[in-house]
Amino acid sequence: MSCGNAHDTDCREVLDKVYAYLDGELTEGDVSDIRVHLDECSPCLKEYDLDKAVKALVAKHCGCDPVPADLRSKVLARIARVRSELAD
Repeated sequence: MSCGNAHDTDCREVLDKVYAYLDGELTEGDVSDIRVHLDECSPCLKEYDLDKAVKALVAKHCGCDPVPADLRSKVLARIARVRSELAD
């Protein structure tokens, strides 16, 4: 995905890291880059808001169930495939 505008950090890179950003798993440099990008890129901010809402909904309704160890990697792989298909 790209909004068509030039950014220091590419839209695809931001969207690939959005869940790690939400989970607090990025370096301070990456966090800063993503914050700047979201401040200037409305389409990515909307995607971030959607991902944040989905994460909150899942946490609210599934927070007490044990999670299979490989679930995160499967979900992220599926998201990457869908994004790739949408980009084509």
